[in-house]
Amino acid sequence: MTDAAPIISAVILTTLHVIVVIVATIYVSANRRPSAAIAWVLTIIFIPYIGAIVYFTIGASRLPKARREKQVEVNSWVLDRVKGLDLTSHSDRWPEWLHSAVRLNQNLGALPMVGGNQAILLPEYEATFAAMVTDIDAATEYVHVEFFIAVKDPTTEAFFAALGRASARGVKIRVLSDWLMGRLYAGRQETRAYLASIGAEWHAMLPINIFTGHWQRPDMRNHRKLVIVDGRVGFMGSQNLIDSSYNKPGNIKRGMHWHELMVRLEGPVVREMEAVFATDWYSETDEVLPLSEKPIELPVENPQGPELFDAQVLPSGPSFDNDNNLKLYAMLIQKAEKRVSITSPYFVPEESTQLAILTAAARGVEVELFVSEIGDQALVYHAQRSYYEPLLAAGVKIWLYASPTVLHAKHFTIDSDVTILGSSNMDIRSFSLNMEVSVMIQGAAFVERMRVIQDSYRAHSTPVVLAEWVKRPLAQKIRDNLARLTSSLQ
Repeated sequence: MTDAAPIISAVILTTLHVIVVIVATIYVSANRRPSAAIAWVLTIIFIPYIGAIVYFTIGASRLPKARREKQVEVNSWVLDRVKGLDLTSHSDRWPEWLHSAVRLNQNLGALPMVGGNQAILLPEYEATFAAMVTDIDAATEYVHVEFFIAVKDPTTEAFFAALGRASARGVKIRVLSDWLMGRLYAGRQETRAYLASIGAEWHAMLPINIFTGHWQRPDMRNHRKLVIVDGRVGFMGSQNLIDSSYNKPGNIKRGMHWHELMVRLEGPVVREMEAVFATDWYSETDEVLPLSEKPIELPVENPQGPELFDAQVLPSGPSFDNDNNLKLYAMLIQKAEKRVSITSPYFVPEESTQLAILTAAARGVEVELFVSEIGDQALVYHAQRSYYEPLLAAGVKIWLYASPTVLHAKHFTIDSDVTILGSSNMDIRSFSLNMEVSVMIQGAAFVERMRVIQDSYRAHSTPVVLAEWVKRPLAQKIRDNLARLTSSLQ
């Protein structure tokens, strides 16, 4: 009997493993991309039990049902209460394909294209904070602040001081920041203490606490960056509320700092930004913030005044049932006729965007990609390098922004027609796991301003040459290709 025990144990373990694999295969494959499903099944097969535990910890790609229902609820409020939000100024100047892109964006993200907006690009890190301070100092009703990372440090101190002055005037201050990121950076307690001392109301986004019912995939985060003042002016883009070194000793020692791009918006599109903030506030607090129900009236254009643009906000992430930014991005690239210029610090494209880029290049479209020469996240850095060779072979121009700067801006332009700018990287995480927010702006004048930004990137970058790239050391190729395999585990 004793001699048979190991055999019986082996049979039981093997049977359990087979059952786990069969159940996992059925469960994992439901409503998931085949590449991701296969990656997860192989993980469970080759790393028995541990692979299954990892999947059930981080394998879910949607937020809990209650959270998604809140998203739908706020979407309906906005569309029902804000009359005129779908009025555009220049639809007669749009390329024909943009009408269907706008409709797609509205169907997926619930917010329409709206006209009568002013937009100013802010490419300088500390100057962006200074612009925010100016607007906060003019606030009379409220300031809404939402950042993936929010830390009070010497660089951001002026921003927080402006919040303090506003609160002292009776302005309502509401602040959201990501729960997990708040625990990974020094100064968390000091930042929260300061906000409490000035009377600001702060809440963590996507907290994790199984005892209070706050549970979702731990690496599913809110990556949005928003500042809204009185519903009059809004800021959004790639920049976090922290020093450009991220206050990490290793970054400071290497001289690393982050280069960003934000946009300052005025006009009806700020109402859409408010709707995104209101959704996140409601999701974390159960408090319904009042949204202005005043009908939108587009301003009469003055040839001597600032140019006005049509703009549409795109909220995306696991609170939606579709990868809405992925679908819009792929469609826009497919519609390009002359030029596509992409900037993404983390470029790990899903199959459809990779195919759209390769196809655009094959059609004769001028396609360029700006990425950083160095990376702050090893797996992503090596994974994205594995995509360079087929892109280069197709004719895509890849530019490496010179170290020690990390080019962290996130945007792309299509021909002379459209700009997408916001918090979303062109990677699988931003498409499926992170809550993101971007804005689509139509207008040749705005694209021209973006071209100036892109020209400045090119001046600080070196091109990747295919003949040299394929000769890189074998060890680098192995690391790149192995890292690429992990990108499907989502």
